[in-house]
Amino acid sequence: MKPMQVCFVLLLSVCECGALAEKDMEPITEDKGVLVLTKSNFEWALMQHNQLLVQFYAPLSGESLGSILEFAKVATDLKETTSSVNLGQVDVSKEKDLAKELNVTSVPSLRLYLSGDKYNPVNCPALKTSTSILTWLRRREGQSADLITDLSQLESFVAEDDVVVLGLFKDVDKGVVKVFYDVAADVADLPFVVTGSKEIFSKYNITDESVVLLRKSKIAEQFEITSQTIKEDVIHFIRMYEMSLVTEYNGKTSGKILNSLLQNHMVLFIDKTEKGFRQIYRTFKSTAKQFRGVVLFVLIDTGEPRNGRIMEYFHVRREDAPLVRMVNLTDSFQYQLPSDQLDAQTLTDFCQSYLQGKAKPKLQSEPIPDGWDKQPVKELVGMNFERVAFNPDKNVLVLFYAPWCPESQMLFILWEELAEHYSDSGDVVVSRIDITANDVHIRMTDRYPTIKLFPAVYDERVVSYSGQKKLEPIVEFVSVERVRAQKDKAKEEVERKKYLDQQKSIAKEEL
Repeated sequence: MKPMQVCFVLLLSVCECGALAEKDMEPITEDKGVLVLTKSNFEWALMQHNQLLVQFYAPLSGESLGSILEFAKVATDLKETTSSVNLGQVDVSKEKDLAKELNVTSVPSLRLYLSGDKYNPVNCPALKTSTSILTWLRRREGQSADLITDLSQLESFVAEDDVVVLGLFKDVDKGVVKVFYDVAADVADLPFVVTGSKEIFSKYNITDESVVLLRKSKIAEQFEITSQTIKEDVIHFIRMYEMSLVTEYNGKTSGKILNSLLQNHMVLFIDKTEKGFRQIYRTFKSTAKQFRGVVLFVLIDTGEPRNGRIMEYFHVRREDAPLVRMVNLTDSFQYQLPSDQLDAQTLTDFCQSYLQGKAKPKLQSEPIPDGWDKQPVKELVGMNFERVAFNPDKNVLVLFYAPWCPESQMLFILWEELAEHYSDSGDVVVSRIDITANDVHIRMTDRYPTIKLFPAVYDERVVSYSGQKKLEPIVEFVSVERVRAQKDKAKEEVERKKYLDQQKSIAKEEL
């Protein structure tokens, strides 16, 4: 075959393969201006769009619900700009294979795919609002910080926002200022301004190139930049000090509080209208100064109706206030101030006790319900949880749920079906517990609802279930764990018998 004929055949083959691939590909539909992406059409979408911002979400996840609405706003607002970015969404509850292939480990999350590169996306920071997402996209495509040349311009910026990040550099075009621009591109939820004005340097009595956090036009914190400074250093500084000594929880600050680098939060629950508020607040704030950068101090107004959900999460009633809790976000344990006194010394001692690992977690329980074990699904609370869950003769399946969570509510019918399925079984118990009203002494890191099995063994073993929330897969999971538990318990029996025999022998020798 001649070279020209070979080329023609190869070209024809490529065209035929492309036509077949396009024929088999699922069409790309849109929902409110956002591309609906699946495993079948994902690569085709990357080929079609040079810049594709993709949101990975789970529709029943509490965090995803809000982010879906914000992402739709981004799509609407982008139409009014000249941006070349297109938006797409992947429902990971339906597209599990795609999520696994792309190594999507958290939802909701955003990734920007460039030039069809499927495996090297730009990970978008944890941005909660449509405004911050649009700002992030804008700063990537253009100047990431606003250039100011005099004090009047700076005063205008400071008047518009609570916190402004000011970059003071002798050269605003090259050198270490590039680190500042990189930081501004990533931290899209704060305003960034940069200047080389000697007048502004002089106003703040600063001589070295620095990043300054301005709060109400005054310096809150300062960070000197050198040739050794990297982007992550500056971001850490900003995130560590961007909030006030005491941050009040509300719709505007909730995202910053929950995403703070500081995992230890000292929380004051108090009604701001009550008589002693001002004195307690001053004491709380003065204590916060001692632990700046180690503990985040938060105020929750118990007199604010919109705080009902967060108070329910902490198991705090309005009549319980004022009270102080320490919360560790890594394990969700709470530590209650063991005193009614809210003076500076008591608060300081409590903080130090917690940081030294001496504070004891607070455990809470609802009363044990009448007839809790008479229904097919057993109702557990904090007081009877361990006795039931760690019964060595029972395999106990537990649904940890939040009553206000739609995904939890959807599982109640399934739990009744599971209880019916195991109604004739002597070794399987189907149960549930309201985890928002009852504390349990096991590590809970999963989002609710969570399913765990406590096998019928002497060892206090906990097995998490991460499969489909349907009858057949859960039954199969329980079946596998039952068999495993039987084998392990038989081994435990042998070991226990050996131990008892050894103790008897020791006792005889001593006699």
